Amino acid sequence: MIGRYGPVTMIGLAAGATLGLGLTQVPVGQVSAAKPSDDVGCTDPRVVDGDTLRCGATRIRLSGIDAPELPGHCARGRTCTPGDPFASTDNLRALVSGARMTCRQTDTDRYGRTVARCSVRGRDLSCAQVAGGFAVRRYAPLSCP
Repeated sequence: MIGRYGPVTMIGLAAGATLGLGLTQVPVGQVSAAKPSDDVGCTDPRVVDGDTLRCGATRIRLSGIDAPELPGHCARGRTCTPGDPFASTDNLRALVSGARMTCRQTDTDRYGRTVARCSVRGRDLSCAQVAGGFAVRRYAPLSCP
């Protein structure tokens, strides 16, 4: 490709692409693209279940926990977390209601969801779900105060 455009043009294209990525703005209510360890914010999180939220089109799985599955969501042959999935979902909904959520991405799971430690009003959502008995620790270390 360099032969077609020349090295100076290629350097200019690369620099322009890099600069353009740095100037990308995130629409309100959505999270920005993140690498592990980046902080992302969400102004209007929507609860999917006791350990998963949506921020715009981005699905966020809370790190270090597993909540009871909603009816029909526990895959055959899998041992799913016991408990009331509706109570777990309702508790997470109450925790995020009307607040800005901040998340620190730790990974991306096999379903393409952002795995993150998220907090609202300074309270870690994974820790709050476990402390309330609405989820169990699983999949990653979880250090709660």
